[in-house]
Amino acid sequence: MSDILSELTKILEARKNAADADSSYVASLHQKGLNKILEKVGEECTETIIAAKDAAASGDNAELIGETADLWFHSLVMLSHLGENADSVLAELGRRFNVSGHDEKASRTSH
Repeated sequence: MSDILSELTKILEARKNAADADSSYVASLHQKGLNKILEKVGEECTETIIAAKDAAASGDNAELIGETADLWFHSLVMLSHLGENADSVLAELGRRFNVSGHDEKASRTSH
């Protein structure tokens, strides 16, 4: 895992388990529960899609990068809340190397 993802994983876990919800955004999300975290993931997903459409029209990707960072961050909070982290996602991406995207998708839909 990248140094940034490793460090962020440590911070998310520390704030999930020990931080005060009044002083930590991550702790406040965990305190509010999974539904609130999922709401944030959905919101950031929508904002990322809109930013991509805007970037395609303008040629400026700055907002898209910011929104994608927000989406990734909230996805990592979601994973943390469910006892996972970026390592699990990276392992899954690694598993998919040298597998046709069509074959990989077919293997998921045939279950």
